Amino acid sequence: MSVLVSTSRERLHDRWGTLARASCVLAVLLLAPGGAMSPRAQGQTSQTLQIYVVDVEGGNATLFVAPSGESLLIDSGNGGSQGAALANAVRDAGRIVAASNDAGITRIDHLITTHWHSDHFGGMAELASRLPIRHFIDHGTNAPDDFAHAAADEFLRNTYPTLIAKGTHTIVQPGDRVAVAGLDVLVLTSAGRTISNASPGAGRSNPLCAEFQPGQNNAEDPLSVGVLVSFGSFRAVHLGDLTKNKEFELACPANRIGTVQMMLGLHHGVDSSNSRVLVHALHPRVAIMNNGTRKGGQPDVMKTLHSSPGLEDLWQMHFSELSGQEYTVPGMFIANVTDNPAQAMTVAPAQAPEAGAAAPPAPVHNGPAFWIKVSAHNDGSFVVTNARNGFSKTYGLQ
Repeated sequence: MSVLVSTSRERLHDRWGTLARASCVLAVLLLAPGGAMSPRAQGQTSQTLQIYVVDVEGGNATLFVAPSGESLLIDSGNGGSQGAALANAVRDAGRIVAASNDAGITRIDHLITTHWHSDHFGGMAELASRLPIRHFIDHGTNAPDDFAHAAADEFLRNTYPTLIAKGTHTIVQPGDRVAVAGLDVLVLTSAGRTISNASPGAGRSNPLCAEFQPGQNNAEDPLSVGVLVSFGSFRAVHLGDLTKNKEFELACPANRIGTVQMMLGLHHGVDSSNSRVLVHALHPRVAIMNNGTRKGGQPDVMKTLHSSPGLEDLWQMHFSELSGQEYTVPGMFIANVTDNPAQAMTVAPAQAPEAGAAAPPAPVHNGPAFWIKVSAHNDGSFVVTNARNGFSKTYGLQ
């Protein structure tokens, strides 16, 4: 078990960071032809919150860039230190860097690692070699009895201390706030605990609590750091891989989150999360699922989402064999396809294979990767765009 040392949050806006940011802006202005502002400088005075849901092949990497230009990344994709795992880290870090370039940022100001599964932290070391990361945030040590604890043990013992030594490190508690200029980032869950008080405007009794059925989960997922990101009237929730039993604690007997415009991540769309008691209480207009080609998008989750009051659209990172035609959304809402797609997709959803080395390989997607981008306004309206096909939809004021 690794010991993580928390350093002061007050170092986040140190003198070096302020001077470096000022120098970058000055250099860009001087280099711009005719004295015009470059896209980087324009991005710092944007009137919108930009969100990139990056394709990391069924892992998670969600990038927020505030109108101030300050950035928050939730998770860093798949990876590891050897063989195929290292190749995945290089791939996913590259995709995060591409999104950062599109957003006009040159560093990650805050990185939240929701929990210690390699599809959420595996690309971190490779990413840190390409972009400076100023502030590392997590829930603390990993669950020692988790099925994937060995990889986390090795990372926390040998790699993470070196990374956080180059920035600052905070172990967050429910109720904490992450200081991102222009945003309100409230920590809802961490290390198996949930906020005790309702967020502003929340706290209504939840009639769905009576129907709740507990679910099964591993040891690490329930420890996920979950956050509510608010930009004026726009509210988005990302709960990492939080499971049903912890969702119940957030939503019952009263809903402590309130309603949101957007749900992000959804634990890849797997059915150990995404209970009606939470999803329907949040009343999202849009959900964006970080699923893989054969990971998530399971029938029970799809039924919960599509029956949620007020849901207008579900957007997905991948077509999922586990949905089949029965449950999948139209292709214009899906960012990525497989390298060699089948000529027809079966109506019935496929059964998820048993875990382990004997499982048949998932459909391959190693070609161009596309993100789903959100541009949110502080009045609560927003636009979602699929980078693969250019399809865009505006969600206006309600």
